[in-house]
Amino acid sequence: MGGGLHGKVVEELGREISAGLHPPGTVLRIDEMERRFGISRSVAREVVRTLASIQLVMSRKRVGVVVRPRAEWNAFDPVLIRWLLSVDREAQLRTLAELRTAVEPVAASAAARNASDEQAAHLVGLAERMVATARAGDLAQFVDADCAFHRAVLGASGNPMFAQLHEVVGEVLRWRTGHGLMPSHPRPVAVRLHCEIAECVRSGDGARAEEAMRELVAEALEGTIALLGEPAAAES
Repeated sequence: MGGGLHGKVVEELGREISAGLHPPGTVLRIDEMERRFGISRSVAREVVRTLASIQLVMSRKRVGVVVRPRAEWNAFDPVLIRWLLSVDREAQLRTLAELRTAVEPVAASAAARNASDEQAAHLVGLAERMVATARAGDLAQFVDADCAFHRAVLGASGNPMFAQLHEVVGEVLRWRTGHGLMPSHPRPVAVRLHCEIAECVRSGDGARAEEAMRELVAEALEGTIALLGEPAAAES
């Protein structure tokens, strides 16, 4: 999105649109935007271009900037995912879990068939890194390895459309951590499943790789939903 005033205005308007404060069909006028945020016309137009790139709005001649129907939004944009998570966390988490359940187990199975020796070794190395960082309680490094692991599985599947979903998965994993929905010491079952998936990919066991990934996604959703009800998470 960029930083500075432009980024702040995009963030505020994006969150408002995501929350339904500007329903589909609402006209966002450039002059009102200028007055409200104290920005220049050029900055306001750049804000509109950024929101349009996520397909939240469109420009119509003789009408102005119009909020698009939700069905037309770019649901795979990581920024929009973050905004929607801030609006209705549980509903969005379940939606993303359904997407991950549909894609990642199949990707893990495909990776077991298609991964090169180098890709398989990379996955095993990432799993080992997750073991080490989990034991050390280094959550930041663990999440970095976790994001890299899922990106590697999607990439090793050989399906370029699966591979492009890595930003969606990464956004969810990092969002959980940033909102206190990840234990400081990752659950042993999650660490074990990552290791098992890596070994299954290396050995070519597609059936078990798929099953283990399905268990992992379910475990992640279960753990996150459980933590949503805790006071620290509710206040974050």
